[in-house]
Amino acid sequence: MTPPELLRHLYSVAVARAHPAVVLPAHLPAPPQGRTVVIGAGKASGAMARALDAAWPADRPLSGTVVTRYGHVPPWAPGQAPPRITVLEAAHPVPDEAGLHATHAIVAALQGLTADDLVIALMSGGGSALLTLPLPGWALFDEQDLHRQLLRCGASITEVNTVRRHLSAIKGGRLAGLCGPAPMLTLAISDVPGDRLEDIASGPTVPDPTTCADALAVIDRYGLALPAALIQQLRRGELETPKPGDPVFAQHSARLIATPQDMLEAAAQAAREAGLQAHILSDRMEGEARDVGHLHAALGLQVARHQQPFKPPCVLLSGGETTVTLDAIAQQTGSGGRCSELMLSAALALQGEPGVWMLAADTDGIDGHSEAAGAVITPDTLTRAQARGLDARAMLHAHDSGRFFEALGDCLMPGPTFTNVNDFRAVLIS
Repeated sequence: MTPPELLRHLYSVAVARAHPAVVLPAHLPAPPQGRTVVIGAGKASGAMARALDAAWPADRPLSGTVVTRYGHVPPWAPGQAPPRITVLEAAHPVPDEAGLHATHAIVAALQGLTADDLVIALMSGGGSALLTLPLPGWALFDEQDLHRQLLRCGASITEVNTVRRHLSAIKGGRLAGLCGPAPMLTLAISDVPGDRLEDIASGPTVPDPTTCADALAVIDRYGLALPAALIQQLRRGELETPKPGDPVFAQHSARLIATPQDMLEAAAQAAREAGLQAHILSDRMEGEARDVGHLHAALGLQVARHQQPFKPPCVLLSGGETTVTLDAIAQQTGSGGRCSELMLSAALALQGEPGVWMLAADTDGIDGHSEAAGAVITPDTLTRAQARGLDARAMLHAHDSGRFFEALGDCLMPGPTFTNVNDFRAVLIS
């Protein structure tokens, strides 16, 4: 394989390791005496529902509703019995009417539960936008505005979800309160640094350790514009979420079934099978995408030029979620996402260093405002860009990395992968 082919192979291995059909069946409990009702939200939740449906005994009751992103519903195999779990589609990263409708359908699926029943919640990244139920006195428009502000302010995913949990009628453990008296099992695929359950889809079925004061601190830090009445409710603690130890979680258990570390370990093994040393840098790298790209380039240069801290040939692997802070102009004209922006920054830092290749891509198959998952850079990326009249530095400044890599033919285009364990990055040094 050529270096770009090898990098694409490592990405494919990482994604396959986290596919619901591979990881979910081993975590399923025995069927209860009564009904099993499945709910869920996230980019992987449609595939999780399909995997559960296929593995669940055909003679045991199974029903429910989950919501996933448009285009992220996996095909149902010909010849199989009709699916028993309804999979609805809605918008991401900003909620829409379809998400509101899907959330009401999920709430309706929880009616009439008994202690003999079981609720299985399938949660994955993206659920924060897909599962939407505005607070009393708020409308969908208000929640959409909140999401847009959070997306462009540059806050970390932990900060973003701290706010979203407190300004929702369904997130931050509130959905769990609708499931009594039935016990509940949450199966989660993590796309967040640290694998905190409360941050996956903003934790609708698990306790929230953060407070209204924490949410206010984020709002103040980034100057978010919210109604004065809502700010006062936060100050008075009226929008507090259920905390660890709350009786609502007495019959609730939760399991992580796939994580960023899992996919990095799978990629590392594939690299070793290809004859390379593999080194996992971190499964939780955060920060501005262009800064993280510069850091990866610096590490690649150190290995290539000084054989420190590792000897080539080798591959450096990392995961995590970066941020892109947009200005008003970029919001209107820029194309791409955090992975392509990271890659363009890395290409500029590497300046065509011989023997260094790199890939960064979102494991859900979609990188921000783009049809690509990410991109690949090679030692001749900048040379080819210059030949096509592309100004790499100006395009990075304009947050237009998507068009940069599209023009070069270096985008990664897998389409929806039906899972989501955050971003995957690999630096190959020959």
